[in-house]
Amino acid sequence: MSERVRLDVRDGLAAVGLARPDRHNGVDLPMLRQMRAVQRELARRRDIRAALVYGEGPSFCAGLDFKSVLADRAGALRGVLSLWLPWRNVFQQWSMGWRALPFPVLAAVHGSCFGAGIQLALGADLRIAAPDARLSFMEARWGLVPDMGGIALVRELLPIDRAKELVLSGRILAAEEALQLGLVSYVDADPQAFARRLADELGAGSPDAVAAGKFMLQEAWHGSPAKALAVERRRQRSLIGRANQRIAMRRSLDKSAVPPAFVPRRIRR
Repeated sequence: MSERVRLDVRDGLAAVGLARPDRHNGVDLPMLRQMRAVQRELARRRDIRAALVYGEGPSFCAGLDFKSVLADRAGALRGVLSLWLPWRNVFQQWSMGWRALPFPVLAAVHGSCFGAGIQLALGADLRIAAPDARLSFMEARWGLVPDMGGIALVRELLPIDRAKELVLSGRILAAEEALQLGLVSYVDADPQAFARRLADELGAGSPDAVAAGKFMLQEAWHGSPAKALAVERRRQRSLIGRANQRIAMRRSLDKSAVPPAFVPRRIRR
């Protein structure tokens, strides 16, 4: 099987690249399986401080490669049957798997970002788009609806009327309009370089506080004020007085000393 997803870890940054450039990184079943394997590997590691998801070649990801998926009849049938299962299937883990990782995930988007591509980008914590990026929930053009985690994720970014417009029409957005709507976080001529700088900023503090902050926001964003306050208390209990919190205090209070290194992350989802 050819490599569909590349993983390169350097200095705590995991670069995860979609590697079907000749197909504009169209998603086939091997790519889905390899992406899930990468997500599981990153979840096991304690040395990762941030991840960057990008696409090789002219596009970030042009969506599901229907021709390749349907050519694997057994795999396609399993995919259809998974729609009746009462838990996340591998198509939904494509995007939702990034939410379970205890560090920031950034997507660098360029070219076509359609269907499965926009849903993958929505799974990241922040999205940096190149000026040439084009984004769309493309499924309506195939007589389908987004079903790879995109609906669970877009609720955090758009009001329901805007989401309905985009999902029902399949309209293609330019990068600047996507920025105005809030679908992307930034537009930059070099989205990978921008994402790497941002990853350095986001991953510089206590790895436990970074993980707890990410999970706290995800848990508290929807629900009652009482739930949000309860999440705050629980996540703070997991940090206060622990080794990395003490190290963070020392680094903040004593600027003259050589800053002590943080210990490996302990916080998990």
